[in-house]
Order: sequence, then structure tokens, then C-alpha cells
Amino acid sequence: MKAAVFRGEQDIRVEDVPKPTIQESTDAIVRVTHTAVCGSDLWFYRGQREYESGWRTGHEPMGIVTTVGDDVTGVQPGDRVFAPFAISCGKCEFCRKGLHTSCIDGDTWAGERDGAQAEKIRVPHANGTLVRIPDRYADNESVLRSVLPLSDVMGTGHHAVVSANVAPGSTAVIVGDGAVGLCAVLAARRIGAERIIILGHHQDRLEIAESFGATETISARGDAAVEQAKKLTYGGANHVVECVGTESSMKTAFEVARPGGNVGYVGVPAGVTKGEFLGTGFGKNITLAGGIAPVRAYAEPLLEDVLDGTLDPSPIFDKTVSLDNIADGYRAMHERTAIKVLVKP
Repeated sequence: MKAAVFRGEQDIRVEDVPKPTIQESTDAIVRVTHTAVCGSDLWFYRGQREYESGWRTGHEPMGIVTTVGDDVTGVQPGDRVFAPFAISCGKCEFCRKGLHTSCIDGDTWAGERDGAQAEKIRVPHANGTLVRIPDRYADNESVLRSVLPLSDVMGTGHHAVVSANVAPGSTAVIVGDGAVGLCAVLAARRIGAERIIILGHHQDRLEIAESFGATETISARGDAAVEQAKKLTYGGANHVVECVGTESSMKTAFEVARPGGNVGYVGVPAGVTKGEFLGTGFGKNITLAGGIAPVRAYAEPLLEDVLDGTLDPSPIFDKTVSLDNIADGYRAMHERTAIKVLVKP
């Protein structure tokens, strides 16, 4: 079967690999029908994070169950499912308290195991990992495009907003206009924030943010962006959402935060070495919370909203490629000509 494989900086290839098979009684095999390229994939693509040649890529799978192990009870062959980027058992101490990314027997897609940018994947802990989509929506392409972001970026944006303690009637400042930042706008609106201010550098993305519910946008950079955000929030915001993961974005988040405020961060750290922003946070008694998002914990409530039509993150997909042409998708996101690329094997 075909799968996307990393072969070096800016070198993603589609290669023939062995088909996955059931190895444990808790496994399922899923034929991938939809997946995506993530902003975090760009870190190894650009050579900014160590990644071995030959490792698989992709961590946002959706598809049809083809085979299940003897102990799989949550899904059956023929079911339409999606899987969060983290594999989790659903039963351990951490899964029970909603921290599926710390599952004691968990894992993530790609790297040395199956990547989601492939024709099929083996899903360990299928009962705990897979989320079933009701049959009546199983072939509704517009609904499926809206569900796919729940495998990562929508759940991650939601985690950032929750971590920043955004509440009904509050003001949220979102740093970053990538797919996660845009989904954070949706999440803040869903929670009931009265004002949602987003900082970004791309007019087309800021326009999507406005359609998602952003009340104000800031396109300035650096100190000018901080100054505008503080002016709009009368000295700083109590709820700041960091969705990029760079030293500069963390610095901006802490500078925008009001003393005693909250910063929720979900941007995968890349190039964050100095940590000088922590001094700002210390001096202002800012609460920092967040990290890798336990997307599985949020899957059912977010799915319910997508299916009832009150949540639609699908506009983040502005380019679609086949698996054979996935290198074009990586290139488009690397060159920032696409926000997020949908891949259809």
C-alpha cells in the first residue's frame, strides 16, 4: 500500500509499505479516506525538529473500519470513524481524568509506527482511541470535512481556550492565525466569549477569523501588535491563547496578558530556548496552562456540535490534494499559500 514517508528536509515521498495487520486483540484496521497536513508537520519538514529518514508522516486520520480484533467492541467493520492524534486506552488513570495524551500505554501516529498519511493504518486500543461517526452522516462529505479537524486542530484550539480560562462574557486574545488559532476563535465563540481579538499576519486568514466570530483583528507585528492589543483591552487581557509555539509568540502572549491573567498555550514549541517571557509572566503573576491537547477528551461534545450544525471548522481547509501529490500539500503550507491541506488517499 501507499504511505507518505519523510526522507529529509523538504522531502516527503509516497512509497510502498507493508499493509497493516491485526497484531493485538484490541487493534482495528482503518482504511483512510481523509487526512491532513498539520502545521506541526512543518517543523520536521523544515528541518527544525529531529526526524529520521524513513519515518511515516501524518497524525489526523479518518476512514472506514475494515477489520477488528476479538476484543474490540466500540466499532465494527463498515463504521466511519476518526482518531485523535494520540492513541489512548481510555481506561487508565490519566484517560479517566481526561488526560489521554498521558495514557500509560499510549502513543502517537507517525514516526516509527503507522502514519495517518497512508491508505490504511493499524489502530491500537481501538475501543479507547476511535470515535464513531453516526451512520446517517457517514457519506456526507460536507459533514466529514467539518469533523476531520476534531482529530487535532479543533480540539487543540478548544484546549487552548479552556486552558486560558475563557468564560462566557470574557475577552480572549488569540496569538496566531494558523489552523489552530482559527479554531481557537471558534472555541472561544462556542464558550461564549464577548470579545475575541486575534493577532495574525495574513489578511485572508484574518477574514476567516472574522467569519468564525473574531470581533477585532490585529495584523501588526512585534511591539506594535502588543501595543494595539493592550490598547483594545485597556491594559491587557485576562485570557490569552497562544497557538504558534515560537519564542516570539510566547513573548507576545505574556506581554499582552493582564497582571493576574491566564495564558493557555498549545503551539508545539519550536525554537523556544531563551524563555525570557517567563520573567514577564513571573513579574505579572500570570497563570500558564496548556500543553499537548488531550483531543480525545473533547471529541464527543465537539462532534455533537458539528453534527447539529453549530460548529463548522471546515473553512480552514483551503487546498485538497491526493496522497500521491501530498508533497505539493506540504510545500503549499511551508510557503504559506495554504492554511491547512486536506489529503484524500
